Amino acid sequence: MDIPDLFDGYGPVVGFDEMMARDLDGPGSSTVRDNYGTVHASFDKMGAEEIRLRADSLASSYLEQGVTFGVEGEERPFPLDIVPRLIEGADWDHVERGVRQRVLALEAFLADAYGPGELFNDGVVPRATVMTSPHFHRVVAGLEPANGVRVHVAGVDLIRDGNGDFRVLEDNVRVPSGVSYVMTNRRALSAALPEVFADHRIRPVSQYSQQLLAALRKAAPGGVHDPTVVVLTPGVYNSAYFEHTLLARTMGVELVEGRDLVCRSGRVMMRTTNGLEPVDVIYRRIDDEFLDPVQFRADSALGVPGIINAARAGHVTIANAVGNGVADDKLLYTYVPDLIRYYLSEEPILRNVDTWRMGEPEQRDEVLDRLDELVLKPVDGSGGKGIVIGPAASRTELDELRSKILLDPRAWIAQPVISLSTVPTLVEDGIRPRHVDLRPFAVHDGDDVFVLPGGLTRVALPEGELIVNSSRGGGSKDTWVLASPTDPDDAGEVAPTARMIAGTPQSAGPAIDGATHDLHVQEQEQQQARLHRPLASPPAVGPEQQDAGGDSC
Repeated sequence: MDIPDLFDGYGPVVGFDEMMARDLDGPGSSTVRDNYGTVHASFDKMGAEEIRLRADSLASSYLEQGVTFGVEGEERPFPLDIVPRLIEGADWDHVERGVRQRVLALEAFLADAYGPGELFNDGVVPRATVMTSPHFHRVVAGLEPANGVRVHVAGVDLIRDGNGDFRVLEDNVRVPSGVSYVMTNRRALSAALPEVFADHRIRPVSQYSQQLLAALRKAAPGGVHDPTVVVLTPGVYNSAYFEHTLLARTMGVELVEGRDLVCRSGRVMMRTTNGLEPVDVIYRRIDDEFLDPVQFRADSALGVPGIINAARAGHVTIANAVGNGVADDKLLYTYVPDLIRYYLSEEPILRNVDTWRMGEPEQRDEVLDRLDELVLKPVDGSGGKGIVIGPAASRTELDELRSKILLDPRAWIAQPVISLSTVPTLVEDGIRPRHVDLRPFAVHDGDDVFVLPGGLTRVALPEGELIVNSSRGGGSKDTWVLASPTDPDDAGEVAPTARMIAGTPQSAGPAIDGATHDLHVQEQEQQQARLHRPLASPPAVGPEQQDAGGDSC
């Protein structure tokens, strides 16, 4: 492959491409956008052979670390594309403000829904929309967090539409995973492309763990001045175990399993070599239904009996709060713009994707007449599971879908087919445009919402594919937010040394795909079963065993 072949065949671009801008001179002509100019020139200078060698080395390093995902029982290395995704500082400022606004609105909604319920009385959201969600838990109604925070960590999934505008695809405020990929991708790619990295001022991602720790400490029960914080994991068989260990290690706190904790007199205690010690804040990565066998599933061996009562007594804080999943419901998603106006008296900064609610007869009738034109999504699904893309569906599939909608309208929403933005991606034929989404991560400490610059970019590697999940052949990218000219001189991140790379844990990576609630339950049942067998050695784990937090990437 000759050097020019890297970008030969990249255009003409369709829709909004983040590297190439279509010229007005005529069809088929395009120019490189300013923010990608240096990357384009650097890759062109290195040439195809050098880029391939570096990409192979990058893949080998991830394989050696055990960063894999599972497809039909087979473990495969998780693809990290060697071409970074670049976002202008001004564009990121817009995203940051929009994510912060959305987190604050969802915080207010959860406090209201589990408290006075004023939004129901004022007709903002129908009471049935919330009460019929499988993730609304009456057992925590009236439970007030110590500092009023329920959404300590949020992951807001975004896309860019055909005009390049950021749109919200869904909210994840149970226990969103994938932030460990943001950190490990940055270390890996800056080592693979040190000269390209050095040519840019890139906003850092290394501060996430300390931001999270500070937020968790501020969430401690009243009167606790030096709180003990722990990360609660289902154990080594969970696909996000790498993320759990990484966050615990970088925050400098204990990583515990349910069997390491016990409730005594309304307090949560941790078993240590020095006896029982009190725990004040628990960053849990176990789904609600498995967290407390006293209140939820009595057969759960993953959680801590009595932990909800301890939280209700004000002796421990659970982050994220139990019951947050009601805010992830895709039907509730359609009301978030109204929640922003209601609670914040502001217009939404980031728009939703246009959405039809199947529970409303007029909207349902319109959608049923246009099934072959729209995308239908189950409201409790994630990871691309259950989605039906009308233009690509057969007549039989559409007939089955019609029956499902009529049987349970509340379970479905409809959206138009949106052409996600494309970014340059290394594939077999060279560097070609591929569709992407973006999950920024936000940390709320009660006073402010910190949005990690960049977030997780997932890329659909097959040509034309719109679903970015790994089970559909997707991968990830390192997301570079370029520091604005007004940012301080230390706003740019320094490429890590080889010693820092060598210190990366040799363990499996976090979950890549989302999964439905039923799959979460099945995986945690399997986890429970393993607790009753002797552990010979940790297995290779992949994202088919989803994050027990209920929200995977």
